[in-house]
Amino acid sequence: MNLPSDPFEFQRTGKIAKNRIVLAAMTNKQSHEDGTLSNAEIDWLVHRAKGGFGIITTAATHVSKDGQSWDGEFGVFDDLHIDQLNKLTSLVRKEGSLCFAQLFHGGCQSSERLTGSVPISSSINTSKGSKSGYSLEAKEKDIKRIVEDFTKAANRCVAAGFDGVELHGAHGYLISQFLGKKTNKRQDMWGGDLKGRSRFLLEIFRSIKDLVPDSFIVGVRISPEIERMGINLDDSINLCSILTDEGIDFIHLSCWNAFKGSISHKNNSKTLTEWFVTSINSLPPVISTGKVWSHNDAQHLLNQGADLIGVGRVAIGHPDWARKVENINYDPAKPPFTVNQLKEAMLSDVFIDYMRNWEGFVCEK
Repeated sequence: MNLPSDPFEFQRTGKIAKNRIVLAAMTNKQSHEDGTLSNAEIDWLVHRAKGGFGIITTAATHVSKDGQSWDGEFGVFDDLHIDQLNKLTSLVRKEGSLCFAQLFHGGCQSSERLTGSVPISSSINTSKGSKSGYSLEAKEKDIKRIVEDFTKAANRCVAAGFDGVELHGAHGYLISQFLGKKTNKRQDMWGGDLKGRSRFLLEIFRSIKDLVPDSFIVGVRISPEIERMGINLDDSINLCSILTDEGIDFIHLSCWNAFKGSISHKNNSKTLTEWFVTSINSLPPVISTGKVWSHNDAQHLLNQGADLIGVGRVAIGHPDWARKVENINYDPAKPPFTVNQLKEAMLSDVFIDYMRNWEGFVCEK
């Protein structure tokens, strides 16, 4: 039986995580207008490395200037970002943790206010970030440029000392806009059946793998189901089978609740993680994330077949969660957290203010 404290080797690259605990990417809005990673965001991540996390994943970072979705989002679209990124990876490495950057483009979730550009997407889609309320459909030249932007961003991550990148194909951003039947209405090679809708992701992956060293980890995060976008479990399983054949280094399942089943297979008791690990032979390493809080939750997720445990919210209030979770009785306090608790956990005022948007997460005293 695998335990949360067990080390894990990414066999294709030979890199080893000291345990099976992954800090999942989390928006925190702490960085600078030019896309440069701030010291506050570095402190937040390094504090979790000190707390024992085997893998530290950055917040989503935009690979193109026109891909930014929120204020305080750091970028990796220019060489000027490398110095601060290198500072982050050096400090994380000193703690014995691996460090991944999560690469993304917001697509129709990009902000015209921040970028000065009308958001583009797989097709014309509604867009809260667009002044008109709608995105533009990406032209062939736009698609090729963004594939190149992902590739250049990954190469900057190599130069900055990252161990790998996670392609953000979850949560409704550009990659998942291409994957969704409802958001991708194209009739060309980038749309139609799953082969066409997954082409954008596959081209990004192939382009990056052709450039980066063999030891560099390249994985993808997906949402197994997003009903409003036309992303369903069957397609997601088939996509992961394709990615397995392509040689993806890991698949990160963003389940929101890793202990619930499929919305499209309600009569089946399998969890989402179990659907994937029982459906695909020779599946690459699987990170699964969603409502993991206690030791029992973490062990249950490994017992489902996940190789690595991704956590988000619990790591905000409990930066040393990864070190303590090996205790079989560990069940840390849940929100609300006081402002002082969050400051001690190395959240800046900006991050704390953002967390006030999460109902019941922050109390003032």
